[in-house]
Amino acid sequence: MSFCCGASMIGTRGIVKHLHTRMLNVPTLYCPVCHRTDVHYLVRREFEILAEYVAVDGASEINFLDYVQGNKSDELFENCINQENDDPMDLVDRQIDMSLDLLRVAKEFGDNEWEGQLKSRLAALSIQREIISERRITG
Repeated sequence: MSFCCGASMIGTRGIVKHLHTRMLNVPTLYCPVCHRTDVHYLVRREFEILAEYVAVDGASEINFLDYVQGNKSDELFENCINQENDDPMDLVDRQIDMSLDLLRVAKEFGDNEWEGQLKSRLAALSIQREIISERRITG
């Protein structure tokens, strides 16, 4: 599993800008709480090599999948609890459930700092849950 600030990250493919080049279909991990995005660790080395190559070449846009073979989506994202095509409300609900479980553990350990971080995460997830709910009502 991939974690960021304690939340499990969502596996997806996205656009990553490196210098002056937009790289399409790069396998990434996205944190729904702090919105951090990382290149998936299984393709990070290939990404770095390709990024160096296109920086010298001066390409403005490339498709990552045209240059990197292997690592099917299923294999790349099998360790992710959540994936991009999951229902957003289910995704947020799972994140809230995990955070509540961790909050209970933090309280048992008496770890006030961790408890505070988890409460902040839960507040952010609650806001996201409300936004998703409002979009469904108006949508």
